[in-house]
Amino acid sequence: MTLANTTQTYGGVTKTFHWLTVLLIFTLIPLGIIANALPYETSEELAQKAFLFSIHKTLGVFTFFVALARILWAYSQPKPGLLHPDRKMESIAAETVHWLLYGSLLLVPLSGWVHHAATTGFAPIWWPFGQNLPFVPKDESIANTFAGLHVVFERVLVLSLFLHVAGALKHHFVDKDVTLKRMWFGQVRVPEVASEHRLALPFGAALSAWAAAILIGGSLGVYQGKGSAVEAAQLEQVQSGWQVDDGTLGIEVVQLGSAVQGSFTDWTAAIDFDPDVAEGPSGTVDVTVSIGSLELGSVKEQAMGADYFNVAEFPTANFVADIITLPDGYEARGNLTMKGTTIPATLPFTLQLDGPSATMEGQLIIDRRDFAIGMGMTDESSLGFDVVVNVKLNATQ
Repeated sequence: MTLANTTQTYGGVTKTFHWLTVLLIFTLIPLGIIANALPYETSEELAQKAFLFSIHKTLGVFTFFVALARILWAYSQPKPGLLHPDRKMESIAAETVHWLLYGSLLLVPLSGWVHHAATTGFAPIWWPFGQNLPFVPKDESIANTFAGLHVVFERVLVLSLFLHVAGALKHHFVDKDVTLKRMWFGQVRVPEVASEHRLALPFGAALSAWAAAILIGGSLGVYQGKGSAVEAAQLEQVQSGWQVDDGTLGIEVVQLGSAVQGSFTDWTAAIDFDPDVAEGPSGTVDVTVSIGSLELGSVKEQAMGADYFNVAEFPTANFVADIITLPDGYEARGNLTMKGTTIPATLPFTLQLDGPSATMEGQLIIDRRDFAIGMGMTDESSLGFDVVVNVKLNATQ
């Protein structure tokens, strides 16, 4: 058996690509279904789910490059001629399915890869080249869109695979020709066929099928994400001596060795502060946070649950503190209340004053266990105990 194709038979490289792809598909699809269905309420469950997802993602990236190499190899080789060139419609249908398979083998892993790069979550790809992709920001809407596309393209792949297998079995058992044997290893006697063929119409039909699938996915809302089952508490505006113009309130926790970052989109701060105080108490701050407004990518739904923030019962958190001017900086010393628990908390921060405007940056580290968050996650290697709260805001007096 030669490595290269001829106009009569497929070579060893093409056959290896074909059956390796079959193995990868029949590994990845069940693996993804199983991993997606697993719970992740405890450290052990999270570790198992992440392990399976990491295998799925790593094999998915490998499949993308295998498919790319397979396509490049196919177009560097002659394509064996049709065994039944007189069956025009059957030939067009078979070629269309081939195009759908080739394209889906690229689109399915690529869409999953972009989703992984755009989202905040767990289960890294096991390779040394990082978890991000060029030009793909961490953005929940991008992540939702490509998660939906991943599902849509996977459905096209499954349908194409079914049609491809059905066609191969039809040739083998009904037509009793060598179509299936020609793709298997070893020698096979192939009747004389016409020279290689490449049809243009099937490519256009495949493009139409992908476009239709994308539109159907949009009509079903698969690009919108699951969303949270609990609505975020709506906070009223507050009046204070200093009005917050803009700012960010973010959190960061280490999950399975990787930093997971999120931010709250709805929070208020009532600030009274005297910039003329040289040292000592110089004001007060009262911050209320809508917990349900947390953006945390693929793990948001879990974070809102009863074992974590329990947003259904405790929709807000509150930080009330005195502002203390120190010789070398500032601190907000007070109490943080979350999930019905209040503990002392001190937030050191820097402050830059420019007339009536001020820019503040600070960082607070809390232990999630103090608020009974993620108590099922007893292993810090699964979910870190420390949660870093980063605050940055611009305010006007």
